[in-house]
Amino acid sequence: MPITKSAQKAMRGSLRKKVINDRRKRTMKEIMKKIEKLVKTDKKEATKLLPTAYKAIDKAVKTGVIKKNNAARKKSRLSRIIK
Repeated sequence: MPITKSAQKAMRGSLRKKVINDRRKRTMKEIMKKIEKLVKTDKKEATKLLPTAYKAIDKAVKTGVIKKNNAARKKSRLSRIIK
């Protein structure tokens, strides 16, 4: 456990940021899984969800949850699955 007051404050802040980062990553993964499942049944519906997935991935990059190349790879794989 942190001893100094500044360390305690930093820990509280990092926990808040962790919650936000985890939420952003979870939404991104949920949309990607949804698309992968829809591709097997309804490709048109999966194509409609693609911009939503791109948006979630871009937001994750913007906030630093994932790296730029990782995002590019995820987008590429999603588009390849749909084609």
